[in-house]
Amino acid sequence: MSDKPHRAGVVAILGRPNAGKSTLLNRLLGQKLAIVTRKPQTTRSRILGILTLEDAQLLLLDTPGFHDSPKALNRFLNEAVEEALEDCDAAVLLVDPADGWDPGHEALCARLAKRGAPVVLVATKSDHPGSAALAWPPPRVEGAAVALRVSARTGEGVDALIREMVERVPEAPAYYPADEVTDRSLRFLAAELVREAAFVELSQELPYSTAVEIQDFDESDSELVRIRANLVVERRSQKGMVIGQGGSMIKRIGIRARQSIEDLLETKVHLELWVKVEPRWWQHPKRRKSLGYF
Repeated sequence: MSDKPHRAGVVAILGRPNAGKSTLLNRLLGQKLAIVTRKPQTTRSRILGILTLEDAQLLLLDTPGFHDSPKALNRFLNEAVEEALEDCDAAVLLVDPADGWDPGHEALCARLAKRGAPVVLVATKSDHPGSAALAWPPPRVEGAAVALRVSARTGEGVDALIREMVERVPEAPAYYPADEVTDRSLRFLAAELVREAAFVELSQELPYSTAVEIQDFDESDSELVRIRANLVVERRSQKGMVIGQGGSMIKRIGIRARQSIEDLLETKVHLELWVKVEPRWWQHPKRRKSLGYF
């Protein structure tokens, strides 16, 4: 047993779209929890990852990328970031070296400093060529006590980041049992893996307003989980795109998603996908909530 006081608290992982927030969360947890694609704004809502250590428990909030956009869907995503700003005990602010430090990062630091929430600055993707060209730490940073360089892909700097986060959360007992890694249900995680597969297979063609709804999640057979899900799109033309000629596209999405869900559940999965047209689903708060977003 350690003589150190036990620490626990909420750490918001913040950053611009594609800064590497979800990839870092997965690395910190040592397993895949948040979906990752090359598309910006893949993350739709706050996802809690629970990292339990000997003397601490970090409640890691993966958030959508903060950005300036007049579009309604993007405003909803920014609301999730706003909530994380208000709820966290500390924050990790990620900066992609390819994009650099900007006034948006500076404003976030100032707001967190005003709240008294400590900030750890992280330059991500340190294994990428050209990352050293980023001046680090950035000048004129309010409230940030330390600046690190981290690679979620190789693990460089991750141990140092964990130590810094632990030092910045309050003394408190653990909030969750040691064997829990998230407060999200398996249904939600399976839906996210279907959405990830759709993003990957459809590349730039898939609209961001696509959602996934789990209709049935049957675990009665210990050797085969049966899942039926809807891919929700806004227009009939998008339905044809997702289905593909002769059902080829939805079959590819299903194969990719099934493999990922089997890795998550560690058992065989039968996955049945359908496409549902639901115009402007994201404009209805109850509907967004029922899908687990925002």
